[in-house]
Amino acid sequence: MTDTRIAAALGLAALVALPFVLPTYFLHIVIQVLLLGLIYTAWGFMGRFGLVSLGHGAFMGVGAYTSALLWNLYGVTPWLGIPAGMALAVLLALVIGYPCFHLKIVGHYFALVTLALGQVVALLIIAGRDVTGGSLGMTPRAVGTSWLAVQFQDRTQFYFIALALWLAVLGVRYWASHGMRRAALEAIGEDETAAEAAGINVLSEKVRVFVVSAAITAAGGSVFAQYIMYLNPETVSGVGISLQIVFAAIAGGMYSALGPTVGALLTLSLNESLRVLFGTSFIGAANTIYGVLLILFIIFMPRGILGVVEQVLRRFRPPPQTAPAE
Repeated sequence: MTDTRIAAALGLAALVALPFVLPTYFLHIVIQVLLLGLIYTAWGFMGRFGLVSLGHGAFMGVGAYTSALLWNLYGVTPWLGIPAGMALAVLLALVIGYPCFHLKIVGHYFALVTLALGQVVALLIIAGRDVTGGSLGMTPRAVGTSWLAVQFQDRTQFYFIALALWLAVLGVRYWASHGMRRAALEAIGEDETAAEAAGINVLSEKVRVFVVSAAITAAGGSVFAQYIMYLNPETVSGVGISLQIVFAAIAGGMYSALGPTVGALLTLSLNESLRVLFGTSFIGAANTIYGVLLILFIIFMPRGILGVVEQVLRRFRPPPQTAPAE
């Protein structure tokens, strides 16, 4: 067994044991890190191949509100509401992504389209206040501990749900980052014209990446809202959450499998620190700090925190030994 597999097995064992040793508050933070980490990983899945979206809050909001509204209005279990939210997010991604990629709208133009999409979804949620609660938000109907409603008094059950989803998303990322598919996506990220000339179906690959990223983001948004038991356009949709997704993925390191999760830990730590230090007297500080830090990371640490750590470790790694010439 290689060192990497041993480290992965030890890490998985530690994650399984975590909820039985952590205090309740820290377990609450870890659950949020896992749920937000899978959302940020979904964005990094696109960003590392040159597709920059500034509107992933739209997919997170669609997933969260679809599941919650189906439960509140029609009693549809979140086990069905979450896939419904994912399907709606996929449809939205196709409606936006296919025309953009077909017409070769790329770079900052595509980023602006997605930015507008995120704001449109947030405004629609606010406009439908009779159903969604508008800017005041809404709360999924509480029924106590129930697997049918995905509601638990004990956080341990939700921890293992979050852990399973997080590991599944890492598996999707691993699948996409190996073999011919990775080579095709990297070629598209470098030069679409050259990739198309080499026989790669650029349109199909870009749509596939965008749709998978949107579906994962919607699933993460649904489960996150189900865990928090409160939805608000500012926390699950719109420009603010979209900026947070971009910042976390870049800051943690979107080229590393665990980078976006490290970014989730960073953003949550920042939010909790500001809440403790300033309370409600410095509202909006987090988004301001995200913007400033995002600029600094792009300029000085483009590969993120884990990227820097990997570079440092590489310097101390002994050079490979070569066999003596006969």
